[in-house]
Order: sequence, then structure tokens, then C-alpha cells
Amino acid sequence: MKRPLLPAGWPKPRGYANGVAAHGTQIFIAGQIGWDETGQFLSDGFADQARQALANIVAVLKEAGAGPEDLVRMTWYVTDKREYLAASKDIGQAFRELIGDYDIAMSAVQVVALIEDQAKVEIEATAVIPD
Repeated sequence: MKRPLLPAGWPKPRGYANGVAAHGTQIFIAGQIGWDETGQFLSDGFADQARQALANIVAVLKEAGAGPEDLVRMTWYVTDKREYLAASKDIGQAFRELIGDYDIAMSAVQVVALIEDQAKVEIEATAVIPD
């Protein structure tokens, strides 16, 4: 079971949790980018790549016998903050469809580049399958 952490008097964050407490089997997911299972990018669009990266995370979770509800942490690395913000509506829709749970400690960081030149976003994640 996981529990979002919200210190007394703090406003509830929108789209993430300040922290998450969980116990169980931990799953560490390497940074996932916007390519499909064959290593091909199907789009150069930021929102499309974010959707694919999220789908890749769901696939790794499934391999571990877990699901999106078990996610406790995500770090988003984006190559362009403005492009990320401009795509936020579509990213939010993809997130709701594929992940559905905002009780996840999240950070987003703009980086100069990612290792794969075509990649615009990379997402690392941690999940905990409850005991």
C-alpha cells in the first residue's frame, strides 16, 4: 500500500505528490524514452513521445507483475521546458489514460540533451508492489 505525504498546512499539489510512503517489493525502471518496443520513434511530437515513454513504463511494470497504481516516484528529463509546458494538456491526458494516479512523487528537469538525439523526454520511475 502507498500513502501520499502532505505535511499539515501545505497546499495539495496538482498533478503529483510531495512524497509517498510505501512498503513491499521495489521496482526500479530505467529512463524510458519515446520509442516503441522495436527502438523506433514513431513521432517527433513531444506529447507523443511522452505518451510512448509512459506506455513503456507500463510495459516494464507489467513484466514485474505490477501496474501504474504501484508507482511511487518519477523523474522527467525534458530537452525543452517550453515545449513540455505547451504540450501539458496532451501529456496530462496521456498520463490519466495510462497511469491514472497522481499520488506519485515527481520531478521534472530540463536538460541540455538526451543520449538519443531524437528523444525529447526521458522518464525514470520507481514502483513498490505492496506486501
